[in-house]
Amino acid sequence: MSAFPSEKRRPTVLLVGGGIGGMAAALALARLGVSIDLLEQSAAIGEIGAGLQLGPNAFAALDALGVGEAVRRGSVFTDRLVMMDAVDCGEVASVPVGEAFRARFGNPYAVSHRADLHGAIHEAVKQHPLIRFHTSAQVDSIDTGAHGVTAVTRDGRRFQADAIVGCDGVKSVVRAKLIGDAPRVSGHVVYRAVVPAADMPADLRWNAPVVWAGPDCHLVHYPLRHGEQYNLVVTFHSREQEEWGVTDGSKEEVLSYFEGVHARPRQLLDRPTSWRRWSTADRDPVARWSEGPATLLGDAAHPMMQYLAQGACMALEDAVTLGAAVKACDFDMSAAFKLYEAARIARTARVVLSVREMGRLYHAKGVERLVRNSLWAGRTPERFYDAVEWLYAWRPAHCLDDAPGTLRPAAVAQQGAKAPAVLSSH
Repeated sequence: MSAFPSEKRRPTVLLVGGGIGGMAAALALARLGVSIDLLEQSAAIGEIGAGLQLGPNAFAALDALGVGEAVRRGSVFTDRLVMMDAVDCGEVASVPVGEAFRARFGNPYAVSHRADLHGAIHEAVKQHPLIRFHTSAQVDSIDTGAHGVTAVTRDGRRFQADAIVGCDGVKSVVRAKLIGDAPRVSGHVVYRAVVPAADMPADLRWNAPVVWAGPDCHLVHYPLRHGEQYNLVVTFHSREQEEWGVTDGSKEEVLSYFEGVHARPRQLLDRPTSWRRWSTADRDPVARWSEGPATLLGDAAHPMMQYLAQGACMALEDAVTLGAAVKACDFDMSAAFKLYEAARIARTARVVLSVREMGRLYHAKGVERLVRNSLWAGRTPERFYDAVEWLYAWRPAHCLDDAPGTLRPAAVAQQGAKAPAVLSSH
């Protein structure tokens, strides 16, 4: 089937949100010849935050989008994934992610600054003539009908297209229109900061994402930007009634939640000169997130907490799968959205629920902490790899395989068999 059918007008699509998921979706669709208007509420296209982790599944998606090498140039390739006990400084688990890991999953494990990942995708998007940016375009309402969709921004601009994709995060306006549910505020607060490598304790400058798991809290650190900086993340169960959002943080608040943590990891709390504070939220998985010419992607579809470091990775997978569904359905956008949704619902729900369970393991205390520390004792790398195959072995060539057969075009159904608990966080 040709990606550019001469007998059919290629559709137009509104993408709401210019984050990693929105940028990736714009690239995936424009590369098929779909015309895109990307609506971003901020005054400039950019990405806030600090570091993030990229598993092999993320690199598989980035390669499919044509930006894998650009992202690799700005990434740090880690040696292993490590969990430490923040109470007694004992090693809970260490998983090598070098040559054997790459051979198993076809791609590396790496860490990157969020702005570097977003920037690499943005550079490719800027060069594409079918993508138009509209900044300061906060969407207030959308209307869907038989003749397409209309989005109206707060300043009164109206954008029309054949279809719309909500890539607008936890507080998605598009999701409010399609589903109307409320986010689940977790009560878990995340503080993030980036510090120069020279300010990191010398004995903690590891080339690895390191989780220091403590009672109702944990710390994470890993290198960024060729080792010139370190990403620091701390998470704790808040004593307060939280509302989802991002604010400036307070060192005094952070210190008050880590009194039972060993001095070795606790010294990290004094290193940042400023923090950003995230009160986190996710949503219970849903059985649908598409309706006619409208669908959702990334955090708008399946927001998740940070305990498997898969939020951005899932959004990248979504974007590639959306493009594959549009091509498989010959640019029938409503049919494509249903196929895309069917291919993604179970996988993303599994990640959301696995993330919640991993958060429980990270923050175990008392006897649960002892059980946690015994889970991975003596486990070989191969057993760790077996445990994460469902997550990391994702491949673009098989991204539609999880859709029920009744929703899959014959050409997709004939593609063949599909490709066959994680320590990372943030």
